[in-house]
Amino acid sequence: MTKENIEKVNKKGKVGVVVSSKMDKTVVVEVERLKMHAKYKKRYRVGKKYKAHDEENSLSEGDKVMLIETKPISKDKKWIAQKC
Repeated sequence: MTKENIEKVNKKGKVGVVVSSKMDKTVVVEVERLKMHAKYKKRYRVGKKYKAHDEENSLSEGDKVMLIETKPISKDKKWIAQKC
């Protein structure tokens, strides 16, 4: 799925790197972004980890993936991971 397709169906998308693929049909993806310090105006990186669904168990650590928002699959999984 491309970024244009995500925008057409009004779904949020994020790009990140797989940091763990030890669970069955689930991967942990870290998404980094830049944030600016309020006082010193220096930009620094912050990261957040998301659990995402991987139906075929085809993703491994280090893969660059796109996360697509979906209805909740479980308590923590609200994203589907697809390889970029």
